[in-house]
Amino acid sequence: MTKQIIYLVAGLIACCGPLLGAAETNAPVVTNAPAPAAAPAAPAANNDPAGGTTGTIGDASGAAGAYTYQPFQATEPAALSAEDAKDPAKKKTYDEAKKAFDDYTAQAKAEPLAVKLADAVGHNRVSINFVWTLVTGFLVMFMQAGFALVETGLCRAKNAAHTMTMNMLIYPLGMMGFWVCGFAFMFGGVGTPGAGTLGACSSLNHEWTWHLFGKDWGIIGLKGFFLSWDTYDVGVFCLFLFQMVFMDTTATIPTGACAERWKFSAFCLYGCFIGTVMYPVFGNWVWGGGWLSQLGVNFGLGHGHVDFAGSSVVHMQGGVIGLIFAWLIGPRLGKYNKDGSINPMPPHSIPMAILGTFILAFGWFGFNPGSTLAGTDLRIAVVATNTMLASATGCLGAMCWMWWVRAKKPDPSMCCNGMLAGLVAITCPCAFVNSVGACALGLVAGVLVVESVFLFDKLKIDDPVGAISVHGVNGAWGCLSLGLFGDGSYGQGWNGAHWFKLADGSYQMMDPTAAPKGATEMGVVGLFYGGGFSQLIAEFVGVLTCFITLSVLSLIVFKIVKAVLGTHRVIEEVEIDGLDIPEMGIPGYGGITMDKDSETPRAK
Repeated sequence: MTKQIIYLVAGLIACCGPLLGAAETNAPVVTNAPAPAAAPAAPAANNDPAGGTTGTIGDASGAAGAYTYQPFQATEPAALSAEDAKDPAKKKTYDEAKKAFDDYTAQAKAEPLAVKLADAVGHNRVSINFVWTLVTGFLVMFMQAGFALVETGLCRAKNAAHTMTMNMLIYPLGMMGFWVCGFAFMFGGVGTPGAGTLGACSSLNHEWTWHLFGKDWGIIGLKGFFLSWDTYDVGVFCLFLFQMVFMDTTATIPTGACAERWKFSAFCLYGCFIGTVMYPVFGNWVWGGGWLSQLGVNFGLGHGHVDFAGSSVVHMQGGVIGLIFAWLIGPRLGKYNKDGSINPMPPHSIPMAILGTFILAFGWFGFNPGSTLAGTDLRIAVVATNTMLASATGCLGAMCWMWWVRAKKPDPSMCCNGMLAGLVAITCPCAFVNSVGACALGLVAGVLVVESVFLFDKLKIDDPVGAISVHGVNGAWGCLSLGLFGDGSYGQGWNGAHWFKLADGSYQMMDPTAAPKGATEMGVVGLFYGGGFSQLIAEFVGVLTCFITLSVLSLIVFKIVKAVLGTHRVIEEVEIDGLDIPEMGIPGYGGITMDKDSETPRAK
């Protein structure tokens, strides 16, 4: 079996080999086309592995409004063609740009020290963004401890070592896959890391596209394998670290949904797939410049599918994988009776689960505000506060619903899941809603997670920790809520879509240079704030795409692992006795005698 695992991992790496030298494929797909002309020479690499040239005068900027920045350094405009020179509007724009450049050139000669200082300011500005992104990434990494505590606490004592080890091992397994090819697939065509907030390296420039219906559809990135060659850059590495720990969050969600019966070898094979292919595909479509992000530019659907910090990209993906795997593996022994009634399997440590929940809530202050990738973006204050408020209303909503409606008791485990559900839901819209919207959508998430847990139990899909409901269901709700609660105060030009509110109150997407007098550029606007259904439709398309794509990928991976190992599930005797000794070789709790048989009720 060990040899089979080694061969499979080697095969995955080998499959990436032909892609390492892949050429640019952004050209439209055509058939029977004439031989193309010789391609122009590739631009010189501008990666900076030492960091000494990252952040220059081009990054020094003065505020010119709430969401745009006026560059310190003016660049000389390209000369107008004879035809363009006849256009009064283009001529006026050119004259203004030329005057600004001439004024800058004269001022630079008169005050050369100011230019040198501006260069230092640009470097420091980017440095602030680096520190912010790295520190928040460290917080997200620590969330793995929270997941381990929550999942283990909500499972039975006889499986503690097995559950804890899955949460630990998914970190290196997923990381290595993301390093080999996952990062390249997801961000290989994104352009500059952090849209320029982390430097100007332009090596992530290969996106494979399809040309359909007159539009380019970004499918997958093809640059950045092994973080080598011209992607050996401080900004690219910074982006990798931050995005890797996000991937790891997705990867660990199924370990909760499939806990207490998942064979450890099957889990390890899954861990090889999650960072390489399962996570990056949909991630590219939303965060890597892929087709979902361009629904606004190409089809006028708001700002495209917007997901600020990962309700769909991170949480819903993990929830859908958990759903498919838990469904195919089957419920734990004794969970459901023949008449459909449920035998409770109480968690062994509520204190452990509550501690883990607080660690996760703390880590979320890195998860959401860190997704600005810029400590110089002061919207981080709004993002952090909205995150905190939604966690509170999610917890209170779940507690009250359980207490008053479902169980007549304030179930502590549901309080934990309610807080996490609120955090998952706010992850997508956290930068685009106000505090009232954050509280409202968190409250809905708290009720939704309770009803979802009961629904999946009714469907006999056994999720020991409620991971599918917390991350899958509320990941979808978080995205849809943006289409409702987005207030338009942030996100101008997001995904390249520029929407303006005209003097008559209508909304229109247009080139900012052509906006009429009195028009105001708006950020991401939802239905409740006058934006209509446009953004809501884009969010729905993204949610539906996520469910379908990850369901298909999960089925494929499940079948591959089963073909290699023969089964995903431990045998009945091991499940009754507990997975710790048979699977891991060591108990989770030494020196304690446990009645393991009583932890597994008998189905009737």
